Amino acid sequence: MSKKSGLSFLWLSAVAFVVDLLTKYIVVQKFDLYESVNVLPVFNLTYVRNYGAAFSFLADHSGWQQYFFILLALAISGMLVYFLAKNNAEQKIQNSAYALIIGGALANMVDRAYNGFVVDFFDFYWDIYHYPVFNIADIAICIGAGLLALDAFKSEKKKVQDKQVEKCGQK
Repeated sequence: MSKKSGLSFLWLSAVAFVVDLLTKYIVVQKFDLYESVNVLPVFNLTYVRNYGAAFSFLADHSGWQQYFFILLALAISGMLVYFLAKNNAEQKIQNSAYALIIGGALANMVDRAYNGFVVDFFDFYWDIYHYPVFNIADIAICIGAGLLALDAFKSEKKKVQDKQVEKCGQK
């Protein structure tokens, strides 16, 4: 009997992908560009267009970056799908991380390919200081990155513990 691979976690990619694109669709349908609705004293829903990457990186360039980010999203997603295929389904943290990154990257890629920009709408601020506006895909990517860091930390901790047990057994 063959073991399940990490590909069984792609449902998480699909959830991130669909929820992101659905929320972007709702924002575009219900908001005018730059319209902002205050939700909490530190949080607005604000419709903005991001022509760059995270924190509008490269947004002010001539347009080549759109193709670059599309290719980058495809390459990274392809690589992570390969990793999922190689992983055992038991590697839950790592597989979840890869799946979330794939879902977020592909959702932003579709948005960028279709619109020429990425729709962002979560706007956190304090007084006059605003954090860069972001979306569900960005959240999925960040959670995925955090899970990878957690997994790396846990793996390193386990290696240290295994070495300590090994040393104790040799005495």
